[in-house]
Amino acid sequence: MEIEAFAFENAPVGLAVLENRVIRRCNRQFAAIFGGAPGEFTDVPLARHYPSIDDFSRIGERALAAMRATGRYSDERVMKRRNGELFWCRVRGQSVTPEEPFRRGIWSFADLSDERPLVELTTREREVAILTCRGMTSKEIGLELGLSYRTVEVYRARLLEKFQARKLAELVAKLSGMPL
Repeated sequence: MEIEAFAFENAPVGLAVLENRVIRRCNRQFAAIFGGAPGEFTDVPLARHYPSIDDFSRIGERALAAMRATGRYSDERVMKRRNGELFWCRVRGQSVTPEEPFRRGIWSFADLSDERPLVELTTREREVAILTCRGMTSKEIGLELGLSYRTVEVYRARLLEKFQARKLAELVAKLSGMPL
């Protein structure tokens, strides 16, 4: 086995080669994270591993815009294992076809389950939580999501309650899996 293939297969992070958001190849760690063997993911649409088609579409639009600008994208999001279990995942991607960012790329996936508890959130709460962790203000989040800043504040208040946080900094720490 050549060194590149050996490194890909044995990397300590989940790796997948995607073509138009379809898994063409993945390594052992990716398969372990999502619950299966590497061959079981070949030619599987990545959409199956999102909580909803809405999430798949929305995150895809955001990723495509970023990749058109830089060729790269990263975020932390909730994803779904083959058995339906939801979990937090750190995702990073690099296009190898900059003229068509989703045509072919290499993506890494890291399971954050041990660091970040999964609390039942609505799609909109997840979006607000992710953007809050990126350090965005309520006004910036509102512009990004097409909401008023007051509506964003309502979502943040719900998040504070669900995560039993007293203030925004504590919420961000809990969402980020940082020790308090």
